[in-house]
Amino acid sequence: MVSGILGRKVLFIGGARSGKSSLAQQRVEEASPKRVYLATGVVTDQEMAERIALHRRRRSENWETFEVPFGFQEVEDRDFSGCGVLLDCVTFLVSNLLLRDKEPEEVFMRVTEELEVLFRKQSREGFFLALVSNEVGCGVVPENFLGRQFRDLQGKVNQWLAQKADEVFLVVAGVPWKLK
Repeated sequence: MVSGILGRKVLFIGGARSGKSSLAQQRVEEASPKRVYLATGVVTDQEMAERIALHRRRRSENWETFEVPFGFQEVEDRDFSGCGVLLDCVTFLVSNLLLRDKEPEEVFMRVTEELEVLFRKQSREGFFLALVSNEVGCGVVPENFLGRQFRDLQGKVNQWLAQKADEVFLVVAGVPWKLK
């Protein structure tokens, strides 16, 4: 276990397939032999099923996985003391809630409330938390209204998360660039 890492929040942010999930997983594995994976992805089609399967194959059997596509209420009573916890990813949490609830400002409030639940739990129990999120603002402007709403909302959530995190890494081509 890495000394002094428990109780820290580290954000890994980057584009799709940038290597952010692999780096976050590596940090969690270095942090503790007790590991928890908080999965927010939902199988919506064959490609998404394959993406989720790939993430599962990357983890050894000593990871405890919880499916949390809409928030963290179901894990609030679980004891994560001394664990390394990986939330992969914030982007799917935002997307899932936006598609369900439709109103971006309400979704922002809900996402930040859910993350605060996790942060309070971390303060009580003292676990390492790695968060993965996509940087979606570097590409082309989406052609449809929902796409632009999502891009703007995800950017706002990422800014909020970066303020809360102890460390922030921008991951480009598998290389982490420390921002904070």
